[in-house]
Amino acid sequence: MVGVSLERVIGNQTMSAKVWIFDLDDTLHNASAHIFPHLNRAMTRYMMEHLEMDEPAAHALRQHYWNVYGATLKGLTRHHGVDPHHFLQNTHQFAELPAMVVAAKNLRYSLQRLRGRKVVFTNAPIAYASRVLDLIGIQDIFETVFSIESTRFHPKPSLRGFSGLLKLLGVNGGNCIMVEDSLPALRTAKRLGMKTVYVTKTLNKPNYVDARINSVLALTRIKL
Repeated sequence: MVGVSLERVIGNQTMSAKVWIFDLDDTLHNASAHIFPHLNRAMTRYMMEHLEMDEPAAHALRQHYWNVYGATLKGLTRHHGVDPHHFLQNTHQFAELPAMVVAAKNLRYSLQRLRGRKVVFTNAPIAYASRVLDLIGIQDIFETVFSIESTRFHPKPSLRGFSGLLKLLGVNGGNCIMVEDSLPALRTAKRLGMKTVYVTKTLNKPNYVDARINSVLALTRIKL
């Protein structure tokens, strides 16, 4: 996806616009309702087949890698030599995706009200992310989608993935606001100097979180 730079050059000074970095699943839409259960089953089945494990062992190992690395895929590639492309292709098949995506009706309007550049940073593969954004009707709002392939399979909360995104955008962390439902990812964002917005219905607000909201629709009502 080709984006348009919002930088303005005044004399010898460059005025860079604020950059909003959005997670996708459970941030821009409700993936927990239908998509995550489907993904969890698909990943467990994949591990059962390719690692020759029974279901309880595969489920436990999937959860372990999620907790340690922030993504099951990283554990599988690091410890089992799994081909990441093969894993993603086999686990992200959604014949009924249009019926599975749940998003707020006023999402597009709320995002358009935010001033600055907007990008998506997701641990999901690009084909899936593009389909979801298209189904929601907001894909054209974002300058780029930085997917798991874009990170060279170093998913959030890995510092390497974040660094790659900042390099692509040509900005430093101080220009950015990270909007995310994952605390480990927000912790990394804060280390890089970003403002952090935690999307959650819980009341927990660690000191590396600048704002806590229960929906991205509330972004227009907070000051950072």
